Amino acid sequence: MKPLKVALLGCGVVGTQVIRLMHEQAGDLAARIGAPLELAGVAVRRLGRKRDVAVGPELLTTDAEALVTRADVDIVIEVIGGIEPARSLIVAALSGGKSVVTANKALLAEDGASLYEAARQGGGDLYFEASVAGAIPLLRPLRESLAGDHVKRVLGIVNGTTNYILDKMDTTGASFTDALEEAQTLGYAEADPTADVEGFDAAAKAAILAGLAYHSRVTAAEVHREGITEITATDVASAKDMGYVIKLLAICARSEDGRSFGVRVHPAMIPRSHPLAGVREAYNAVFVEAESAGQLMFYGKGAGGAPTASAVLGDLVAVARNRLAGTRGPDESTYADLAVHPMGETVTRCHVALDVADKPGVLARVAELFAKHDVSIQTVRQEGRGDDAQLVIVTHRATDAALSATMEGLRELDIVRAVASVMRVEGDD
Repeated sequence: MKPLKVALLGCGVVGTQVIRLMHEQAGDLAARIGAPLELAGVAVRRLGRKRDVAVGPELLTTDAEALVTRADVDIVIEVIGGIEPARSLIVAALSGGKSVVTANKALLAEDGASLYEAARQGGGDLYFEASVAGAIPLLRPLRESLAGDHVKRVLGIVNGTTNYILDKMDTTGASFTDALEEAQTLGYAEADPTADVEGFDAAAKAAILAGLAYHSRVTAAEVHREGITEITATDVASAKDMGYVIKLLAICARSEDGRSFGVRVHPAMIPRSHPLAGVREAYNAVFVEAESAGQLMFYGKGAGGAPTASAVLGDLVAVARNRLAGTRGPDESTYADLAVHPMGETVTRCHVALDVADKPGVLARVAELFAKHDVSIQTVRQEGRGDDAQLVIVTHRATDAALSATMEGLRELDIVRAVASVMRVEGDD
């Protein structure tokens, strides 16, 4: 049969692995699709750069727009990342009737609506399995396999860099700075790790997950985001002593009345008995709770050239099959149009450590303040004596606004020298 022609935008870590897999598995891919794939061109920034994969110089071009608008191109793979020029190139490809496979979580979380609209107008597919959790088959189960169910909650580790850092802090006692430097040395963290350690990467992925889970449009700007830069070795050790581990979690949860949902990314303590607690180093895992399916867990390599390319190739096969059959895959599902409720309305639990004066009546005054804001205490214990006295409190579930007001009130009490740490608790209810 006539080959389906594929244009590739980007030839970096992921792009080179896509080319390698297309070459090595050409026969299998053709058999699975029903027609061979042919690489029509590769858009790069610099032509003369040495690359880790064999690609003919006649295929390389710096004119990405001309490549994606070529009449003979059927499918475009975008792995350059960022907002522009990726958005313009993808829209041009989709508007021209081509199908697009992308790994661009930042763009999807910022302006996925315009991409879907271009796909509808052009009649092509928009697939993006590789945008969240690398090689882990996660988005398609949410998009298709669970389409007949109601997802209650998605709880996951979706950033390998932060998981590696927190894992090293937990297993070796390293400081945040030392663990970050090790991650950078091993290539798990960028020279500028801001997107990872401040939670921006995870927030974009959480927006995509929430949109699929709750059939509503979500942008990264609507995701409550906190990073891990303030986590200390003392925080990690304290959690360990209590039987918890600290993870940066992406959490999407439907409200009890079903009319809204929350989307958040922040560090949290989870019990070591929870399946996510055993996710080590740079691995990712996502825990999904659905009304009928119950609890599901997806685990695997969440980043890296080969794992991400594996997800890209899976999407490539799907859109190629659709193209041959003259059909399209699932469109954007936003029929529910649920609201994203603010973080203050989110119900959660907290672990609080207070440096307090060691004298009678301290616990009573602290408990009175918690009660004033309708936050009940589950457990409390005192550690140390004299100047080292500390109260460690774990609350029952309360709104984040009530917990925040309680923390502000504690800082004003004369018996509280400092609020040493505040950490949300997840996964044990």
